[in-house]
Amino acid sequence: MVSIPHILSGISIILLVIYGADVIVIMSGDGEGFIPLNGHERGMIFGMPPVILSFIAFFIPKRPRFKGLGMMFIVTGILIIVGGVLTLMMAGESENMQRMMGEGGILFVIGAIITALGGIEIKKSFKIE
Repeated sequence: MVSIPHILSGISIILLVIYGADVIVIMSGDGEGFIPLNGHERGMIFGMPPVILSFIAFFIPKRPRFKGLGMMFIVTGILIIVGGVLTLMMAGESENMQRMMGEGGILFVIGAIITALGGIEIKKSFKIE
């Protein structure tokens, strides 16, 4: 069954995959991606909404709970953690090293929280109400 939380989580994953693909193109190419935005704009458009949508999807009252939705949260969290790791890796090559290290750490924490929400969703899906 597809629900609003599933749709919100799906949108989150799609945005993060697009964001990640653009960053990979930037890192492997001439420093330009296929999204014509700077890093800050790209993060605000493709990075922030998945975090917000994930929290909304988790806290929308829903019965029954779904294991699949929990897995979608875990995928979203892992993608955000990978983004944090990439940010930390790029920090060493940047003039804004301290700022990028802070952003990478924050992404790591947010990704861990969303992954934990996925675990909670899965655990709650096993409970019989």
